[in-house]
Amino acid sequence: MRLLEFGCVFLVVLLFGLVKFGKAEVYIVTVEGEPVISYKGGIDGFEATAVESDDDDDDEKLDSTSEVVTSYARHLEKRHDMLLGLLFERGTYNKLYSYRHLINGFAVHLSPEQAETLRHAPGVKSVERDWKVKRLTTHTPQFLGLPTGVWPTGGGYERAGEDIVIGFVDSGIYPHHPSFTTHNTEPYGPVSRYRGKCEVDPDTKKSFCNGKIVGAQHFAQAAIAAGAFNPSIDFDSPLDGDGHGSHTASIAAGRNGIPVRMHGHEFGKASGMAPRARIAVYKALYRLFGGFIADVVAAIDQAVHDGVDILSLSVGPNSPPSNTKTTFLNPFDATLLGAVKAGVFVAQAAGNGGPFPKSLVSYSPWIATVAAAIDDRRYKNHLILGNGKILAGLGLSPSTRLNQTYTLVAATDVLLDSSATKYSPTDCQRPQLLNKNLIKGNILLCGYSFNFVIGSASIKQVSETAKALGAAGFVLCVENVSPGTKFDPVPVGIPGILITDASKSKELIDYYNISTPRDWTGRVKTFEGTGKIEDGLMPILHKSAPQVAIFSARGPNIKDFIFQEADLLKPDILAPGSLIWAAWSLNGTDEPNYAGEGFAMISGTSMAAPHIAGIAALIKQKHPHWSPAAIKSALMTTSTTLDRAGNPILAQLYSETEAMKLVKATPFDYGSGHVNPQAALDPGLIFDAGYEDYLGFLCTTPGIDVNEIKNYTNSPCNNTMGHPSNLNTPSITISHLVRTQIVTRTVTNVADEEETYVISGRMQPAVAIEVNPPAMTIKAGASRRFTVTLTVRSVTGTYSFGEVLMKGSRGHKVRIPVLANGYSR
Repeated sequence: MRLLEFGCVFLVVLLFGLVKFGKAEVYIVTVEGEPVISYKGGIDGFEATAVESDDDDDDEKLDSTSEVVTSYARHLEKRHDMLLGLLFERGTYNKLYSYRHLINGFAVHLSPEQAETLRHAPGVKSVERDWKVKRLTTHTPQFLGLPTGVWPTGGGYERAGEDIVIGFVDSGIYPHHPSFTTHNTEPYGPVSRYRGKCEVDPDTKKSFCNGKIVGAQHFAQAAIAAGAFNPSIDFDSPLDGDGHGSHTASIAAGRNGIPVRMHGHEFGKASGMAPRARIAVYKALYRLFGGFIADVVAAIDQAVHDGVDILSLSVGPNSPPSNTKTTFLNPFDATLLGAVKAGVFVAQAAGNGGPFPKSLVSYSPWIATVAAAIDDRRYKNHLILGNGKILAGLGLSPSTRLNQTYTLVAATDVLLDSSATKYSPTDCQRPQLLNKNLIKGNILLCGYSFNFVIGSASIKQVSETAKALGAAGFVLCVENVSPGTKFDPVPVGIPGILITDASKSKELIDYYNISTPRDWTGRVKTFEGTGKIEDGLMPILHKSAPQVAIFSARGPNIKDFIFQEADLLKPDILAPGSLIWAAWSLNGTDEPNYAGEGFAMISGTSMAAPHIAGIAALIKQKHPHWSPAAIKSALMTTSTTLDRAGNPILAQLYSETEAMKLVKATPFDYGSGHVNPQAALDPGLIFDAGYEDYLGFLCTTPGIDVNEIKNYTNSPCNNTMGHPSNLNTPSITISHLVRTQIVTRTVTNVADEEETYVISGRMQPAVAIEVNPPAMTIKAGASRRFTVTLTVRSVTGTYSFGEVLMKGSRGHKVRIPVLANGYSR
């Protein structure tokens, strides 16, 4: 009956199909009616398909193959097609995707005038113009204590992550990489509950799947409609044409013990966090333009439908959605809420806009938002000049011959032709511009220009140039540093060093000029400056790790795009994300320094998120019935705020002079702290939450339109949460504390035995904290509530930080951060 009514109303607006249209764009449309994940019945002929995931230890997942689900999904798609067919003439629009499982809607390519028609059509809830996303661009298993502390509990690395499926919405995968192959491994059996497809390589006609990789699909309809997709370089298949997707997949689930070899040197063995976990690839990011939300949402919808356990998202929006006011409510976050309702744990990169406040691109409480840390490895190298001065720099390179010095030759002094200056010859990117006879056997001096920053020049090519010219090595001088420029060491096959400190570069240039006599025209008479390059291949291990990386996005979290603060802590957790060695695609172009290589060492919160996805897989393996919120809680409450030396974790910031400085980190930098995988497997207590709790958070957040909530969740607001800070998260944030506020939390004992916990609270002086009860005994599997009372003592205009600590009689230790900003009214 409802279907007939839905259809008839659109006859009224049929005339809009005759309007003349402007330039077409992609729009994401949501319509009335429940998606599969939350449909509770009520339409004749279609049984309920909803997944109820709010009960403790409920592991009910979407059965995507059941006739009930497929029938209702087809019904929704028919309604989408009927709506478009009633409104517009065939050929004037192109429907790209139907979203049926997590949200009810579709992506369509049509004109702005048609979009406006849709916006006012009965039954349509929202019309959003598609927006772009970007990539948020291995020693870490040892640094995190996985081989000795975590893998043995699951049967060693041979079993770590067994039968857990991690879905990657990224730039695809290079399936032939040793990190993903099945040679010399125990055979992988089928994962019966995973039902994803495996696309076939259009060139080789071979499947992208091999047992380790269990699913491989690509999503590009929005990119194609927008005219951004180029099949010759983007690959019309799951093949990784960028490198980023292969890198993130191998961090989370790459095979154990894969030698990282480059230029004849082995930098160690690479391993994923969960080396036996399966990989499901959902390619929706591309090398030149990033991706489009319409494709990303389709990929997530498909991944949950296919039955992944974990989703790893190293992707974030370029800019806010055009129509959405609330950070938590848009097609992307609403789709992820559906994923969590279906029992899928979601790890998302926090973003790379740090160290500036409110730079996060991951906002919602149902997502685990991951900040990036620097681990304990540092790479340094030195150039020793003929006058005895030692200049520090970066360079993963061998040394020049021991006890031998070499003549220094600047690229500007060995040009074959003065007209070559138009090709930026000092970048040393083109060997044909330089005089090989004057360079052979000497150290070539080059300049680090803006071309290196934008990627049109690379250190790898400097190395190739020096090698082609027979140089003994090379030096790259940075003379002008733009604020915020980040220099990473790059592995090269010949001796080479990048002098990143402009003052040290000046010392080198001054020495070179003094020791290089010239005639009256400025031409060099003889090259008399000398130097030698030391070995930079071995890392220096620092106890001051981890530190929060300078690029890692920071809180406070925001609830809307006018940057009003939310009563929710973000980021949630800190994980390694700087200088991470992992697999690379031979076609990869994301980092020019690693073009054609099998491995790359790159940085970004993109690298941090898959660390958490892989560790979540280990927790899911040990506790298969835990909800996504329970896994997130275990990760957060057991994390550490101390570095390896036992001191408070530091965060990298810019000083007033734009140089980098270190300051004591806060929860806005690292969330609850740095991940501790071993402790997360046995947290003692968890703070659980489900779909209804997240709905309560949305409904109590001031300024959110209840109609907007209903549009995206299909649920009315009738909860009793009272205040968003009462959401049962393992953190407490009150952005506007006036006088006194009481916050409630519920913990569940997930250990095997009863345990008594002593509860204490501490805060910075401006806010008083009181915890009640001061102690409680909790039986195994039971839940207990406690309250935290926060009172303003003095108004400082800044947040006060503190924590609630719960110490168990059997050795468990649970800690949650507390943040409050006190106001007089």
